[in-house]
Amino acid sequence: MLRLIRALGFMAPVPVVLLAMVGLSVAVVADAHQRFTFSALTILAGAAGATVVALGCWIYFGLRLSQVAAALEASLTSEQPVRLRVAGTPAERRLARAFNAASGAFVQVGARAAHDRLTGIVNRETLLTTLASEIERATRHHKWLSVAFIDIDRFKPINDTYGHHTGDAVLREIATLIRDNIRGSDLFGRYGGEEFMLILPETTPEEATVLAEHLRQLVMDHPLTIAPRQAIQVTISTGIAGDVGSQLQADRLVDQADAAMYAAKSLGRNRTYRYRAVDDNAPVRRAPISAERRAAATAIGQWASDTAAEALASVLAPQPHHGGQPSDLIATLATGMALQMGLPQDEIERIRIASLLHDLGKLAVPLEILDKRGALSDHEWQAIGEHPRIGQVILEQASSLREAVPTVLHHHEHFNGSGYPHGLRGKEIPLGARIVAVADAYHAMVHDRPYRNARDHAHALAELRANAGTQFDPEVVNAFCEVFADGVPPDGLQEVYNLHERARGGLRRIEAPAAATGPTNGNGKGKAPGAKPAATPVEPAETAAG
Repeated sequence: MLRLIRALGFMAPVPVVLLAMVGLSVAVVADAHQRFTFSALTILAGAAGATVVALGCWIYFGLRLSQVAAALEASLTSEQPVRLRVAGTPAERRLARAFNAASGAFVQVGARAAHDRLTGIVNRETLLTTLASEIERATRHHKWLSVAFIDIDRFKPINDTYGHHTGDAVLREIATLIRDNIRGSDLFGRYGGEEFMLILPETTPEEATVLAEHLRQLVMDHPLTIAPRQAIQVTISTGIAGDVGSQLQADRLVDQADAAMYAAKSLGRNRTYRYRAVDDNAPVRRAPISAERRAAATAIGQWASDTAAEALASVLAPQPHHGGQPSDLIATLATGMALQMGLPQDEIERIRIASLLHDLGKLAVPLEILDKRGALSDHEWQAIGEHPRIGQVILEQASSLREAVPTVLHHHEHFNGSGYPHGLRGKEIPLGARIVAVADAYHAMVHDRPYRNARDHAHALAELRANAGTQFDPEVVNAFCEVFADGVPPDGLQEVYNLHERARGGLRRIEAPAAATGPTNGNGKGKAPGAKPAATPVEPAETAAG
């Protein structure tokens, strides 16, 4: 069209010259009236021609500019580059080529801003923006929305052993594997490091758990190739959180999913854990530890990383029993029950170490709270309730003691789910933690506390039996009562040594002379039979009566 108009423009002088020649010839023979009429017609013809050319140009350029504007608007939302047809005059072709290059560059910049460069999936900013939009939509239509946090287990050893190049390859393979096996409505992205987020619209937490379990099994069954003829097995831990309608809040949903993922890792990794709402009316609230106490625990753990169990036990030794002092009696009781239950020797050793260090977290709890005789405030109960988590942080910093983490973290969980810090129930609680819980409760009952006097052996056994199935695992309580029906060994390293000899097959049975001497108080002295307990509060989850 523009070429035709341009041709007409170039041809415009020709008719003008012809008209001029005709006009001259007519002027010679025509009168004045005829000359005026001819001049007027000539002017009108020229004006009409110019108008037609101008109108054609206006129509053409209007259509062309509309096409460019529409393409530019489409490029704002399109995930693929928008292309203009390269045609027309040299200027038009140049404009089309420049637009196409800019469109491609614009898409690349947008993709880089929205996607993680290493894995190719969406990045944290895009995830959080999408999460906010999905929460708004779920709130408006009263729909369910769930979020899954996925973390690669033991990723740091992969980097340390095979190098960061291999670590990057593992991240890419895991990201691709999960991205290709989720629903079209879901959004999967990299939240940071080896941690990923999966947004699941219109999905309940129960449905999200099923999907997450499918992905976990898929990753576990899919060896990752890191070099020719070399593959490694990788597992993931997943935390699930979700809510419906107006109950949804972005920050809370992210925190809950992250806490659930952290719980899955603390329970042994390679599992899916669904967040459970906290009961604010429960006697002990399950909440994350405070920043200042986490900092204190991390500092202790970093110091302990080069020392292992002996150094930690020496730090605990000067503390009172209720302040975390390691007890050979608890180690003896826990080891005896583990033996009775036929556990492997390495598991028995882990339980023994964990039983010595199970109250390690009380090092970061102020002594005035531990020694307080009166009722504790909510803030003080919060400090007490944090000590299993603090112990976890300490042991995680000491790499040689990490196997004891599940036992230390969960030794205050109750069999019926009313304990802390995660409210686990039944077989969800690690076996080592269930064993240490019974040993710890017995030890607490037969020793003096600031808030009550010690109880005798028979009373302690009766309390354990009474709380079997609620606070304690009935199977563990039965094992304890069978092994220590007549009494328990005294505190002392010799009894622990004897138990190890028995585990190796060197001894046939355990001696329990404490039945004749009776239980001891915190100073190792005999406690008078029938002593009346003090009328002060009992610490929940430490004694069976609590």
